[in-house]
Amino acid sequence: MELLAAAFSAACAVDHDSSTSESDARDSAAGHLPGSLSSSTPGNGTTPEECPALADSPTTLTEALQMIHPIPADSWRNLIEQIGLLYQEYRDKSTLQEIETRRQQDAEIQANADGSPASEDAPEEEEEEEEEEEEEELASPPERKALPQICLLSNPHSRFNLWQDLPEIQSSGVLEILQPEEIRLQEAMFELVTSEASYYKSLNLLVSHFMENERLKKILHPSEAHILFSNVLDVLAVRTAASCRFLLELEHRMEENIVISDVCDIVYHYAANHFSVYITYVSNQTYQERTCKQLLQEKAAFRELITQLELDPKCKGLPFSSFLILPFQRITRLKLLVQNILKRVEERSEREGTALDAHRELEMVVKACNEGVRKMSRTEQMISIQKKMEFKIKSVPIISHSRWLLKQGELQQMSGPKTSRTLRTKKLFREIYLFLFNDLLVICRQIPGDKYQVFDSAPRGLLRVEELEDQGQTLANVFILRLLENADDREATYMLKASSQSEMKRWMTSLAPNRRTKFVSFTSRLLDCPQVQCVHPYVAQQPDELTLDLADILNILDKTEDGWIFGERLHDQERGWFPSSMTEEILNPKIRSQNLKECFRVHKMDDPQRSQNKDRRKLGSRNRQ
Repeated sequence: MELLAAAFSAACAVDHDSSTSESDARDSAAGHLPGSLSSSTPGNGTTPEECPALADSPTTLTEALQMIHPIPADSWRNLIEQIGLLYQEYRDKSTLQEIETRRQQDAEIQANADGSPASEDAPEEEEEEEEEEEEEELASPPERKALPQICLLSNPHSRFNLWQDLPEIQSSGVLEILQPEEIRLQEAMFELVTSEASYYKSLNLLVSHFMENERLKKILHPSEAHILFSNVLDVLAVRTAASCRFLLELEHRMEENIVISDVCDIVYHYAANHFSVYITYVSNQTYQERTCKQLLQEKAAFRELITQLELDPKCKGLPFSSFLILPFQRITRLKLLVQNILKRVEERSEREGTALDAHRELEMVVKACNEGVRKMSRTEQMISIQKKMEFKIKSVPIISHSRWLLKQGELQQMSGPKTSRTLRTKKLFREIYLFLFNDLLVICRQIPGDKYQVFDSAPRGLLRVEELEDQGQTLANVFILRLLENADDREATYMLKASSQSEMKRWMTSLAPNRRTKFVSFTSRLLDCPQVQCVHPYVAQQPDELTLDLADILNILDKTEDGWIFGERLHDQERGWFPSSMTEEILNPKIRSQNLKECFRVHKMDDPQRSQNKDRRKLGSRNRQ
């Protein structure tokens, strides 16, 4: 009986509070249980949904057990080979569908809320109507539950299949038993596998079509080729246990059973032990982009050949640069796909544990990738700034391995009394230039020769800002900056004017990041903040801005009247400014609340003992490497 219960829990998530161990379910599901499907399906009798009391009956469990069987390897490999989308197309279609799904949910719930009568007007009538509806539902025969519509990618032109569209799934009758949420979980795991196949196809095209082109090899110097393609062979090759073997293990898991037991345990293993090749590749991104741009500008033969290769039907009109950034796009997307699985697994289950482990490892890889890119660009930037500075005060060492630029720009400093009496007398403002680092503020005046003369500085932790109340057009966008201890070891106050409201708020947020914002005081996740989703990708132009990808969800922490938002992205808690025109607001509070709930779940911590043991394992693994 325990074996049957374990098998059924792998196929049907009827009760989220089930005490059945997920590890038992996965072991029995992965055991190549024999038996072909009977000609009769569970639809011929009473289903667990129609009669929940039968969920634990031997008959129902036996029927569920019969439906757990291997998918023929040939059938699965044919499906993988027929995926016609390159990863860039796959990713764009998937994210656009996420956006459209949220729009529909927001509109439906909002329409229901607007169309419902006010509860205080006729509470008794509403109660009577609800009772009548309940009676009608009880009297009417149980309807067959509708399958959840996961996405719109299934069409004859894209060669993109859903899990529920597989012939083996359709013919098995398993869709009659599985709850809608379990079907969504199956689709989420299926998308991770099929998108990995699409990614491998695109990455293989980068190597075979571009990197190994004989004409390109003759045009490029070995050092240029090394910078351009970095260690992409390590990312691709089987012997380094990167994408190819990773995909193979995912395929084997798919072949084991018609109902996927889990994929996050495989993701966790590879993320923890083999995905360091991604960090090496992505860290080279700054030099890669610069080299590619330089080659396109200076080498006509390179430019002409790349254009010719891009026109090949294999590339489907996609540029060479979109292939170069594939590894970074994939590692970030993989983390989001695991998050999507994590949102759908049973709470406090074994599958939730493996999903949390996989997500945590992927998050470490993504952070290391980001830090690698930032470290390369920050070092060059700090050297350039140091060369431009001339100190009127005691010199401050600018270059430091732990220092980076947060914001720089010109402001106007107000001279004279802080009253309106002197506004008509003389020029009140003079230009100054600020360099704000993560731990230091340097105040300068721009001088000829693209140089900056430093006349004051202060640690960032000793800065305070205060917005000036509206005192007319002349003092619009003016704020007060206080240095509690400046370069002369005394307190100093500056009255500064920005060019716009958004520029003023951006400076104030950067100078004093812990100040209270319009929508939240300490952390955005403690309140019902307004939320937006990204509908147009945006690339940050300044250090205080946030790069947005399609379908990103963000809490609004502050916003300006001239079209800028200061927000926090839910999936990684990164904060920054971005144009409001790149986003759409999520109006329904239920959806916002659900987004926050999912964010809490994704980032919740394990118990202290488990986290301590995991940290020890990670430390030992890294020491061995």
